[in-house]
Amino acid sequence: MTVKSSNNLQTIQAPADYFTGNAWLNMLVRNENIKCNVAKVTFEPKARNHWHTHPAGQVLIVTEGKGYVQKKGEPIQLLLQGDVVTILANEEHWHGATPDSMFTHIAIQLIADNGQEISWLTPVTDEEYYLFQTP
Repeated sequence: MTVKSSNNLQTIQAPADYFTGNAWLNMLVRNENIKCNVAKVTFEPKARNHWHTHPAGQVLIVTEGKGYVQKKGEPIQLLLQGDVVTILANEEHWHGATPDSMFTHIAIQLIADNGQEISWLTPVTDEEYYLFQTP
């Protein structure tokens, strides 16, 4: 068992190679002899990650703000505090903040048997990002 003090957790800026806009990563669990990594991810308004897949899937738990998630070929969905998203293996998707709100989620990334957890693809264009329509 491992217990980490919140005082010892580091926050880093998310890499521009995989994110549009400003976002921060706080790695909560990383390579700790279990089959998942866990991060707290915070996005500024309009910030989002690129299209990507997870070979073993991902779970998002929204903790603050308003965000979007989209599976390739489907409409953008609005996310609010308390929402939980289950992303199946190899589903192409993206997630990020709405234009008017910060957005924070806990991301639980399952690790595939070959050690992979994510495959980054292309950026989400402004045209794609602004396709959200209020239900």
